[in-house]
Amino acid sequence: MRSLQTEIKTIDNPTVMSKVCQITGKGMIVGNKVSHSNIKTKRRFYPNLQVKKFYIPEEDSWITIKVSAAGIRTISKNGISATLKAARAKGYLPK
Repeated sequence: MRSLQTEIKTIDNPTVMSKVCQITGKGMIVGNKVSHSNIKTKRRFYPNLQVKKFYIPEEDSWITIKVSAAGIRTISKNGISATLKAARAKGYLPK
């Protein structure tokens, strides 16, 4: 008989930077902040990252991943299992 509390896995990859989506690989990009007088200074554009838990029915477990809004839409469109398989193939997640 299974316990009521299910196991929650966190996918950690030591080579993944902190502000990078684990599904799409989106990360920070650099651009210019432009003032009213058209002075340009460097700034950073960060992806819209969320920490989300997803249920994987094949493994009967939950995983916690750092995913962008575009990654959440990808998971909704293709399913969590297919998306994780593709992310592992591209190297965004550990194998």
